[in-house]
Amino acid sequence: MTLSTGSPPLANRRRGLFVFLAVAYIGMWAAMSPLLASGYRRGDAREETGALEQVCIAAAMLAPALAAILVVRCVERGGRVRDTLALRWTKPWGRAARACLTAFVVPAGLTTAALVIGTFAGRYPFGGVHWNGLGAWAAGAVLNMLVSLPLFFGEELGWQGYLFPRLARDGGRRRLIRAYVVTGAAFALWHLPTLLMGGQYPGRPWYVSVPAMLVSCVLILPVFTWLRLRSGSVVPAVIGHAFVSSVSVGMVKEFADPQATLDPLHMGMAGWPGWTVTGVFVAFLTLTGRLQPSFYTARAISRPRRSANYEPTTGE
Repeated sequence: MTLSTGSPPLANRRRGLFVFLAVAYIGMWAAMSPLLASGYRRGDAREETGALEQVCIAAAMLAPALAAILVVRCVERGGRVRDTLALRWTKPWGRAARACLTAFVVPAGLTTAALVIGTFAGRYPFGGVHWNGLGAWAAGAVLNMLVSLPLFFGEELGWQGYLFPRLARDGGRRRLIRAYVVTGAAFALWHLPTLLMGGQYPGRPWYVSVPAMLVSCVLILPVFTWLRLRSGSVVPAVIGHAFVSSVSVGMVKEFADPQATLDPLHMGMAGWPGWTVTGVFVAFLTLTGRLQPSFYTARAISRPRRSANYEPTTGE
């Protein structure tokens, strides 16, 4: 399993990391500047985003991808953008379909487990399952997720396509751990403007929301990386991220008592129930070696070629 193609000089890689982070962060703050200037603040987890908020969020989400493309083409000059950022489909197509399904099923299972834990702990106001409208709600949630996928490519081409592979390149176990932690922290702190406005944790001060976001991102990032490693493509990581940020949030609202106050810090994937189930799953991935690129390289080498188009380095 190869994380990227080409090997730009060390000086170019270091310069590229700096430029990537600078452009991604500046892009985020610039995109959010209209909301920051207007004094916008999200006060309730059920509050819907307005047109201006949606435009600003969409622009911000494109910043990491633009930063990654800029670095690959103009700073590192190490190969084609599509190959370097793993913007490709897993082959054969059956494996691609399974990889995408896994990227959907795993976050759904983690979210369900988090809601169950929150309910039994008395922190999630479970309101029951409304079976009559469940199918329509699920179809609408998945459709909205699919429509928003291009925006999540904007994020994951940066974090999984560029940053994590650069930090983990040619490193041993300690460097790999550092790559997971640093990428997760960079991913979390990139959200700082939205955290200051109560985006992910409405009603919470920054000194609560920022550490909470750090925990959430450092824990969930290995799940997205696992989806990317096992498939050799950034696409499953995009799907997993889109599910966590859209359908998972919708599940918290859908199954809650409609009159109850929702506190993301105590429910769903962004709160301690989600940290618990994600931490257990990441521990499983770690203990079984599935967070190491070498795990997939060994499996690919031992798997016989099944066709002329089969690429042994693209998945599990």
